[in-house]
Amino acid sequence: MYSFKRKMKKTMTFLAALISAASAYSANPKQETLDTLRSYQLQDVQVVATRASKKTPMAFTNMSQEQIKRLNTGRDIPFLLATMPSVVTTSDAGNGMGYTAMRIRGTDASRINVTANGIPMNDAESSQLYWVNMGDLASSLGSIQVQRGVGTSTNGAGAFGATVNMQTENIGLQPWAALDLSGGSYYSHKQTVRFGTGLMGGHWGIQGRLSNLGSKGYVDRASSKLNSYFLQAGYFGESTVVKFITFNGVEQTYHAWDFASKYDQEQYGRTYNPSGKMEKDAAGNAQFYKNQNDNYHQQHYQLLWNQLLGTDWNLNLALHYTKGSGYYEQYKKNRELAQYGLDAGATKAKSSLVREKWLDSYFYGAVAALNYDNKRNFSATLGEGWNRYSNDHFGYVTWVKKPVDDFMPKHEYYNNNTKKTDYNAYLKATYEFVKGLSAFADLQYRYVKIRMVGPADATSAKRSFSYDVNETFNFFNPKFGLNYELSPLHRLYASYAIAHREPVRSNYEHNMDAQLEKPRAERLNDLEVGYEFTAKNFTAGLNLYHMNYKDQLVPTGELKLDKPITRNFDKSYRMGVELSAAWMPVDWFRWDANATFSKNRVKDVTVKLTDGTVYTIAGESQLAFSPNTIFNNVFTFDKAGFRGMVMSHFVGEQNLTNTGFKTMQTKDADKNTVNDLISLKQYFTTDIDLSYTFSLKALALKDATIGVTLYNVFSSKYDNNGWAAPQYRLDGSTLVAENTWGTRDSDAAGFAPSAPFHFMARLAVNF
Repeated sequence: MYSFKRKMKKTMTFLAALISAASAYSANPKQETLDTLRSYQLQDVQVVATRASKKTPMAFTNMSQEQIKRLNTGRDIPFLLATMPSVVTTSDAGNGMGYTAMRIRGTDASRINVTANGIPMNDAESSQLYWVNMGDLASSLGSIQVQRGVGTSTNGAGAFGATVNMQTENIGLQPWAALDLSGGSYYSHKQTVRFGTGLMGGHWGIQGRLSNLGSKGYVDRASSKLNSYFLQAGYFGESTVVKFITFNGVEQTYHAWDFASKYDQEQYGRTYNPSGKMEKDAAGNAQFYKNQNDNYHQQHYQLLWNQLLGTDWNLNLALHYTKGSGYYEQYKKNRELAQYGLDAGATKAKSSLVREKWLDSYFYGAVAALNYDNKRNFSATLGEGWNRYSNDHFGYVTWVKKPVDDFMPKHEYYNNNTKKTDYNAYLKATYEFVKGLSAFADLQYRYVKIRMVGPADATSAKRSFSYDVNETFNFFNPKFGLNYELSPLHRLYASYAIAHREPVRSNYEHNMDAQLEKPRAERLNDLEVGYEFTAKNFTAGLNLYHMNYKDQLVPTGELKLDKPITRNFDKSYRMGVELSAAWMPVDWFRWDANATFSKNRVKDVTVKLTDGTVYTIAGESQLAFSPNTIFNNVFTFDKAGFRGMVMSHFVGEQNLTNTGFKTMQTKDADKNTVNDLISLKQYFTTDIDLSYTFSLKALALKDATIGVTLYNVFSSKYDNNGWAAPQYRLDGSTLVAENTWGTRDSDAAGFAPSAPFHFMARLAVNF
């Protein structure tokens, strides 16, 4: 494999030639017609069908391309959205690179619908979206809209708490090129080359990006190596835009998702990473498996067609295909060989071994939307989407420490497949009865069929099982609301929405392995009421929400073969108030702030006791990973090319189980009883971003920006994520959470520490 420097040199040479040719061929700016500008703007039609507008009676926040660029120094998209209301981010490596995720209103990534150009991006089987598979996608985005709550009807995975609607950047009218370089703490770096040809001959355009990102991470060995590209080509007619888009991500990331117990962190340091731990060497030193890596390649293709049909109608169609393939490699200590179908001459024989767990998937489909807007008092969208997904799961044992009869490398120990079909159709409309007062209705039908077959990897020496899931779901998701603009300054809105969500792979797998009943679909009733004030230099908003769940699938706090068990709980809810404000007293200073105060509860949680019986915790318990308070504050200074931002985040305490326990009883090395955390403490951090943009016209270039971002400037020591699986017993009539598996919290809890003060410096040049 040739070096990235050679790759970058070839790329720059190619771009220079391409842009020179484009400059000669592109239309003269003086000859650009209104039709050309209209077809350029038609690119935005692709996301109209699934986005909220100022007349939509729901809570949402927009992020422009300029805002994305300011924050994009290499950290993943969840961290670019971190200052939005109700958002909490996580990072396995501790510095925002590698495996990252976010929760919105306490809902995890599997309940957040994500689309790009209206096309589903969530993995259809797990409903997760792994941002690590799309490194530096932010550099190719034109805008992001985050809808909180059920939101408007969209394509793909059911939105069960929030929607992230992304639009890739438009192909520009003029040729350009850009180079972005970043580097900083923990050997973190980002190199990005971008270019655009402008409109060649007034009708054709090409735009692309090549990126290389990497980091050693704050947590030990939590390295990441990410390579990606983005390429789009488009045709622009008088009333037609056709674009072909392809982008990919190739990643290699060392495991850091096991998280260390507090006891281990005290013994080995805060950055201790238990992943890949092997037996000690002859000198008694700890050893870690060097290839404990996740290796994955994801390839996306999109074909978009946007068509104006007169002055009031437009149509957008899209075809898409995604191919994913890869594996992660693991060293497993002292495992039962029978669990892997290996014969060592004894039923309970154990040995350390190396395994590979593979995925090979494809996902394809089509989405369409017909939009009408009479530009006066009525707009409507009729849309639908059909998607097909297939994923092969298989695993190999590649090495066994203990001799095994007839062992062959690449010994396959499981092989199963999931197929999923997802269809949805929706009709949404907004009608303004009288000036300022409009009604919104959105009716969606969603059909889901899931088929899972084949031997599972979640087996033990005592018992194994195979998937035999054949489920069909029919969901009706209505949404209604009113929007009242009392004046240009004041807006009131209210909406009521219903959403449903099918169980995902992990729900079936873990419940089958634990011999629990089959998981049921979930239902969400979402009520939102809000007020907005918008003046020239000041805006403010208040949103009240009540999200009431039926049969929500909630982790119980129990583990089965190191995996969390979920159960349907009859009643749970999230309710709260979201406040936001922005003040710009002068043109060079802006103050933004938002806060969420919430109550998140599940009723009558059941847990399995150490004696095998089941106990119900009567009443309400706090939902895990759902802080009662979230606060963000941003000061922005912008004067004569200099920009400064001071960004502060506060996140309240988070429980790691749904039982209400914040600590558990444990035994220290001397067998004394102590209490250890099974919760994440509240934290407050501050980041500072400084940059200066200056002209380079003397060098025949546009401009350049130099800058530095200082993260966690006060070195707050906090954990951004974790897990806990205590055992439970009754002491008289009192329920006790405890750990009897190891010293202190070993084997019963894990925590993901965030990095103390660190930085990223950057240089951006626009040609």
